[in-house]
Amino acid sequence: MGVKQSDCIGFGAPVGFIDRHYCCRCTAQQKEAAARAACPRCDQQRVLQADTGRCITCSRVCTGCGNPVRSKSSALCRTCLREAERDAAKAPCPRCSRPGYIRKDSRWCGHCSRPRQAKQPPRACEQCGRVRKHAGLGLCSACWQRHPDRPFVRAEHLIAELDNPPDWLQDFTTDLAAKYSVGRACTMITSLGRLLRDGQPNLPQSVLERSRRPGRSMGSLARALETFFTTRGLAMATDQAERLAAGRRRRRILAVPDPLRPSVEAFADFMIRSRERSRRAGTLPRTDATIEAALAIVRDLALFLAGERGKRDWALTDVHDLEAFLASSPKARKRRLVVLGQFFRFARSQKFVLVDPARGLTARGPSGFTGATLTLDQQRVLFRRWTTDPAVHPHEALLGMLALLHGASSREVKMLQAVDLDFRARTARLGDRPHPVPLDPASWAAVERCLAHREAQRTDNPHVMVTRQTKSGRGPASTAYVSHVLDACGFPPRMIRCTRLLDLVNTMDPKLVAGAFGMGPEATMIYLADHVDPGRMPDA
Repeated sequence: MGVKQSDCIGFGAPVGFIDRHYCCRCTAQQKEAAARAACPRCDQQRVLQADTGRCITCSRVCTGCGNPVRSKSSALCRTCLREAERDAAKAPCPRCSRPGYIRKDSRWCGHCSRPRQAKQPPRACEQCGRVRKHAGLGLCSACWQRHPDRPFVRAEHLIAELDNPPDWLQDFTTDLAAKYSVGRACTMITSLGRLLRDGQPNLPQSVLERSRRPGRSMGSLARALETFFTTRGLAMATDQAERLAAGRRRRRILAVPDPLRPSVEAFADFMIRSRERSRRAGTLPRTDATIEAALAIVRDLALFLAGERGKRDWALTDVHDLEAFLASSPKARKRRLVVLGQFFRFARSQKFVLVDPARGLTARGPSGFTGATLTLDQQRVLFRRWTTDPAVHPHEALLGMLALLHGASSREVKMLQAVDLDFRARTARLGDRPHPVPLDPASWAAVERCLAHREAQRTDNPHVMVTRQTKSGRGPASTAYVSHVLDACGFPPRMIRCTRLLDLVNTMDPKLVAGAFGMGPEATMIYLADHVDPGRMPDA
């Protein structure tokens, strides 16, 4: 009697082998499943080929692009096969020598067979008269680039492209056309168009903020928008000046050696907080220039201590270190000593130092005026230069004449506006002087030259002295520009002004001079000479 066959666990079919639980079909399927693995290309459970590591389908790839090929007899995919057939049908064109489909009628490629649009012949330009190709409005390209209507045409195209153009766009175009060249105005309108099409709100304040460039300069477009919006009350001014001042302070702090830097940072924060309290209290706050000058002095002291004294802690500073530092620049002793006193008093209050090393130091030296002045012959040479030489820049003549004859400072001249001039009385209001200053014919001629130079720049800037950087805005000339205006004559503005003040104080009543110049009585006392003019003594 034979052995009874068992049933397959999988399908219930009879199993013809002893000690087996699966039939032949299930056993074959198990062996095939064990040989399969996930294909790295199609992620299917397939039997991988030994040479490619992929399944049989993914192993057949196109020789051109590498994509899978379904057909066993083809080496190219459908896309590459079509491209190969098209390339085979092409032939070099007899005209352009490029491969293409040769037309039977022309025997050229399609590009060469199509008729070309006839170019317009050169014509005489309506403005310059030269025979050239026209760019628009009957003008050649050079004349069209200078045509004054270009900014308005560009603005009209921009308005047509926008779904909701702002109301101020046309007025802003007029403002740009009056201040900038044609090409510059068109470039700025194009840049403005990119801002208006970026999908963000087109409110004046939002457009102004988005137009600002990162870095120390916010860009000419942002400056023009700021001037236009603030003049018409559409937006508030940006904080560009505060950003630049913060960057200057940061650069001075970073120049301090690392061990001494935290105290300088705390001192800078203290001066900023003191300025804010002074503004709220209504007193005179520190300006950015004052804070930057103080940080520069503390930076120089830190570099001196670390480099020459080998000290990297403020607590190790003594009076001998400060004396050596002050001796390196005797003329700046007073100013440096004031700042060092402020710094070390702050450092002592914050426990950075235990003893104030600057407490017992004094600013030695004469209290009177010790600066250089001009001789009478030098003053005559400068007067002739500024009144007779037409090659002298109008700004140099204006600053020089007002400083030489009226004792005007650089700040008074750069802040002088056209509304401060009285053309009938020929007077000018300079700075904080209580009364208008009558101008002599030579000084008034310098003012007229400067006004003519300002008129040629086509600017809305109210100041008399307008530079290329300030003609598009309403701010005064920079301090750096004014300090170098008189470089051509060889004498700084301060020396020329001090010469005039010294002469007035020693020939007139110092109180009258102080009243006329808007100065304090103490300010004029330093110009008094410490000797008596022998010519004014009675004969013995």
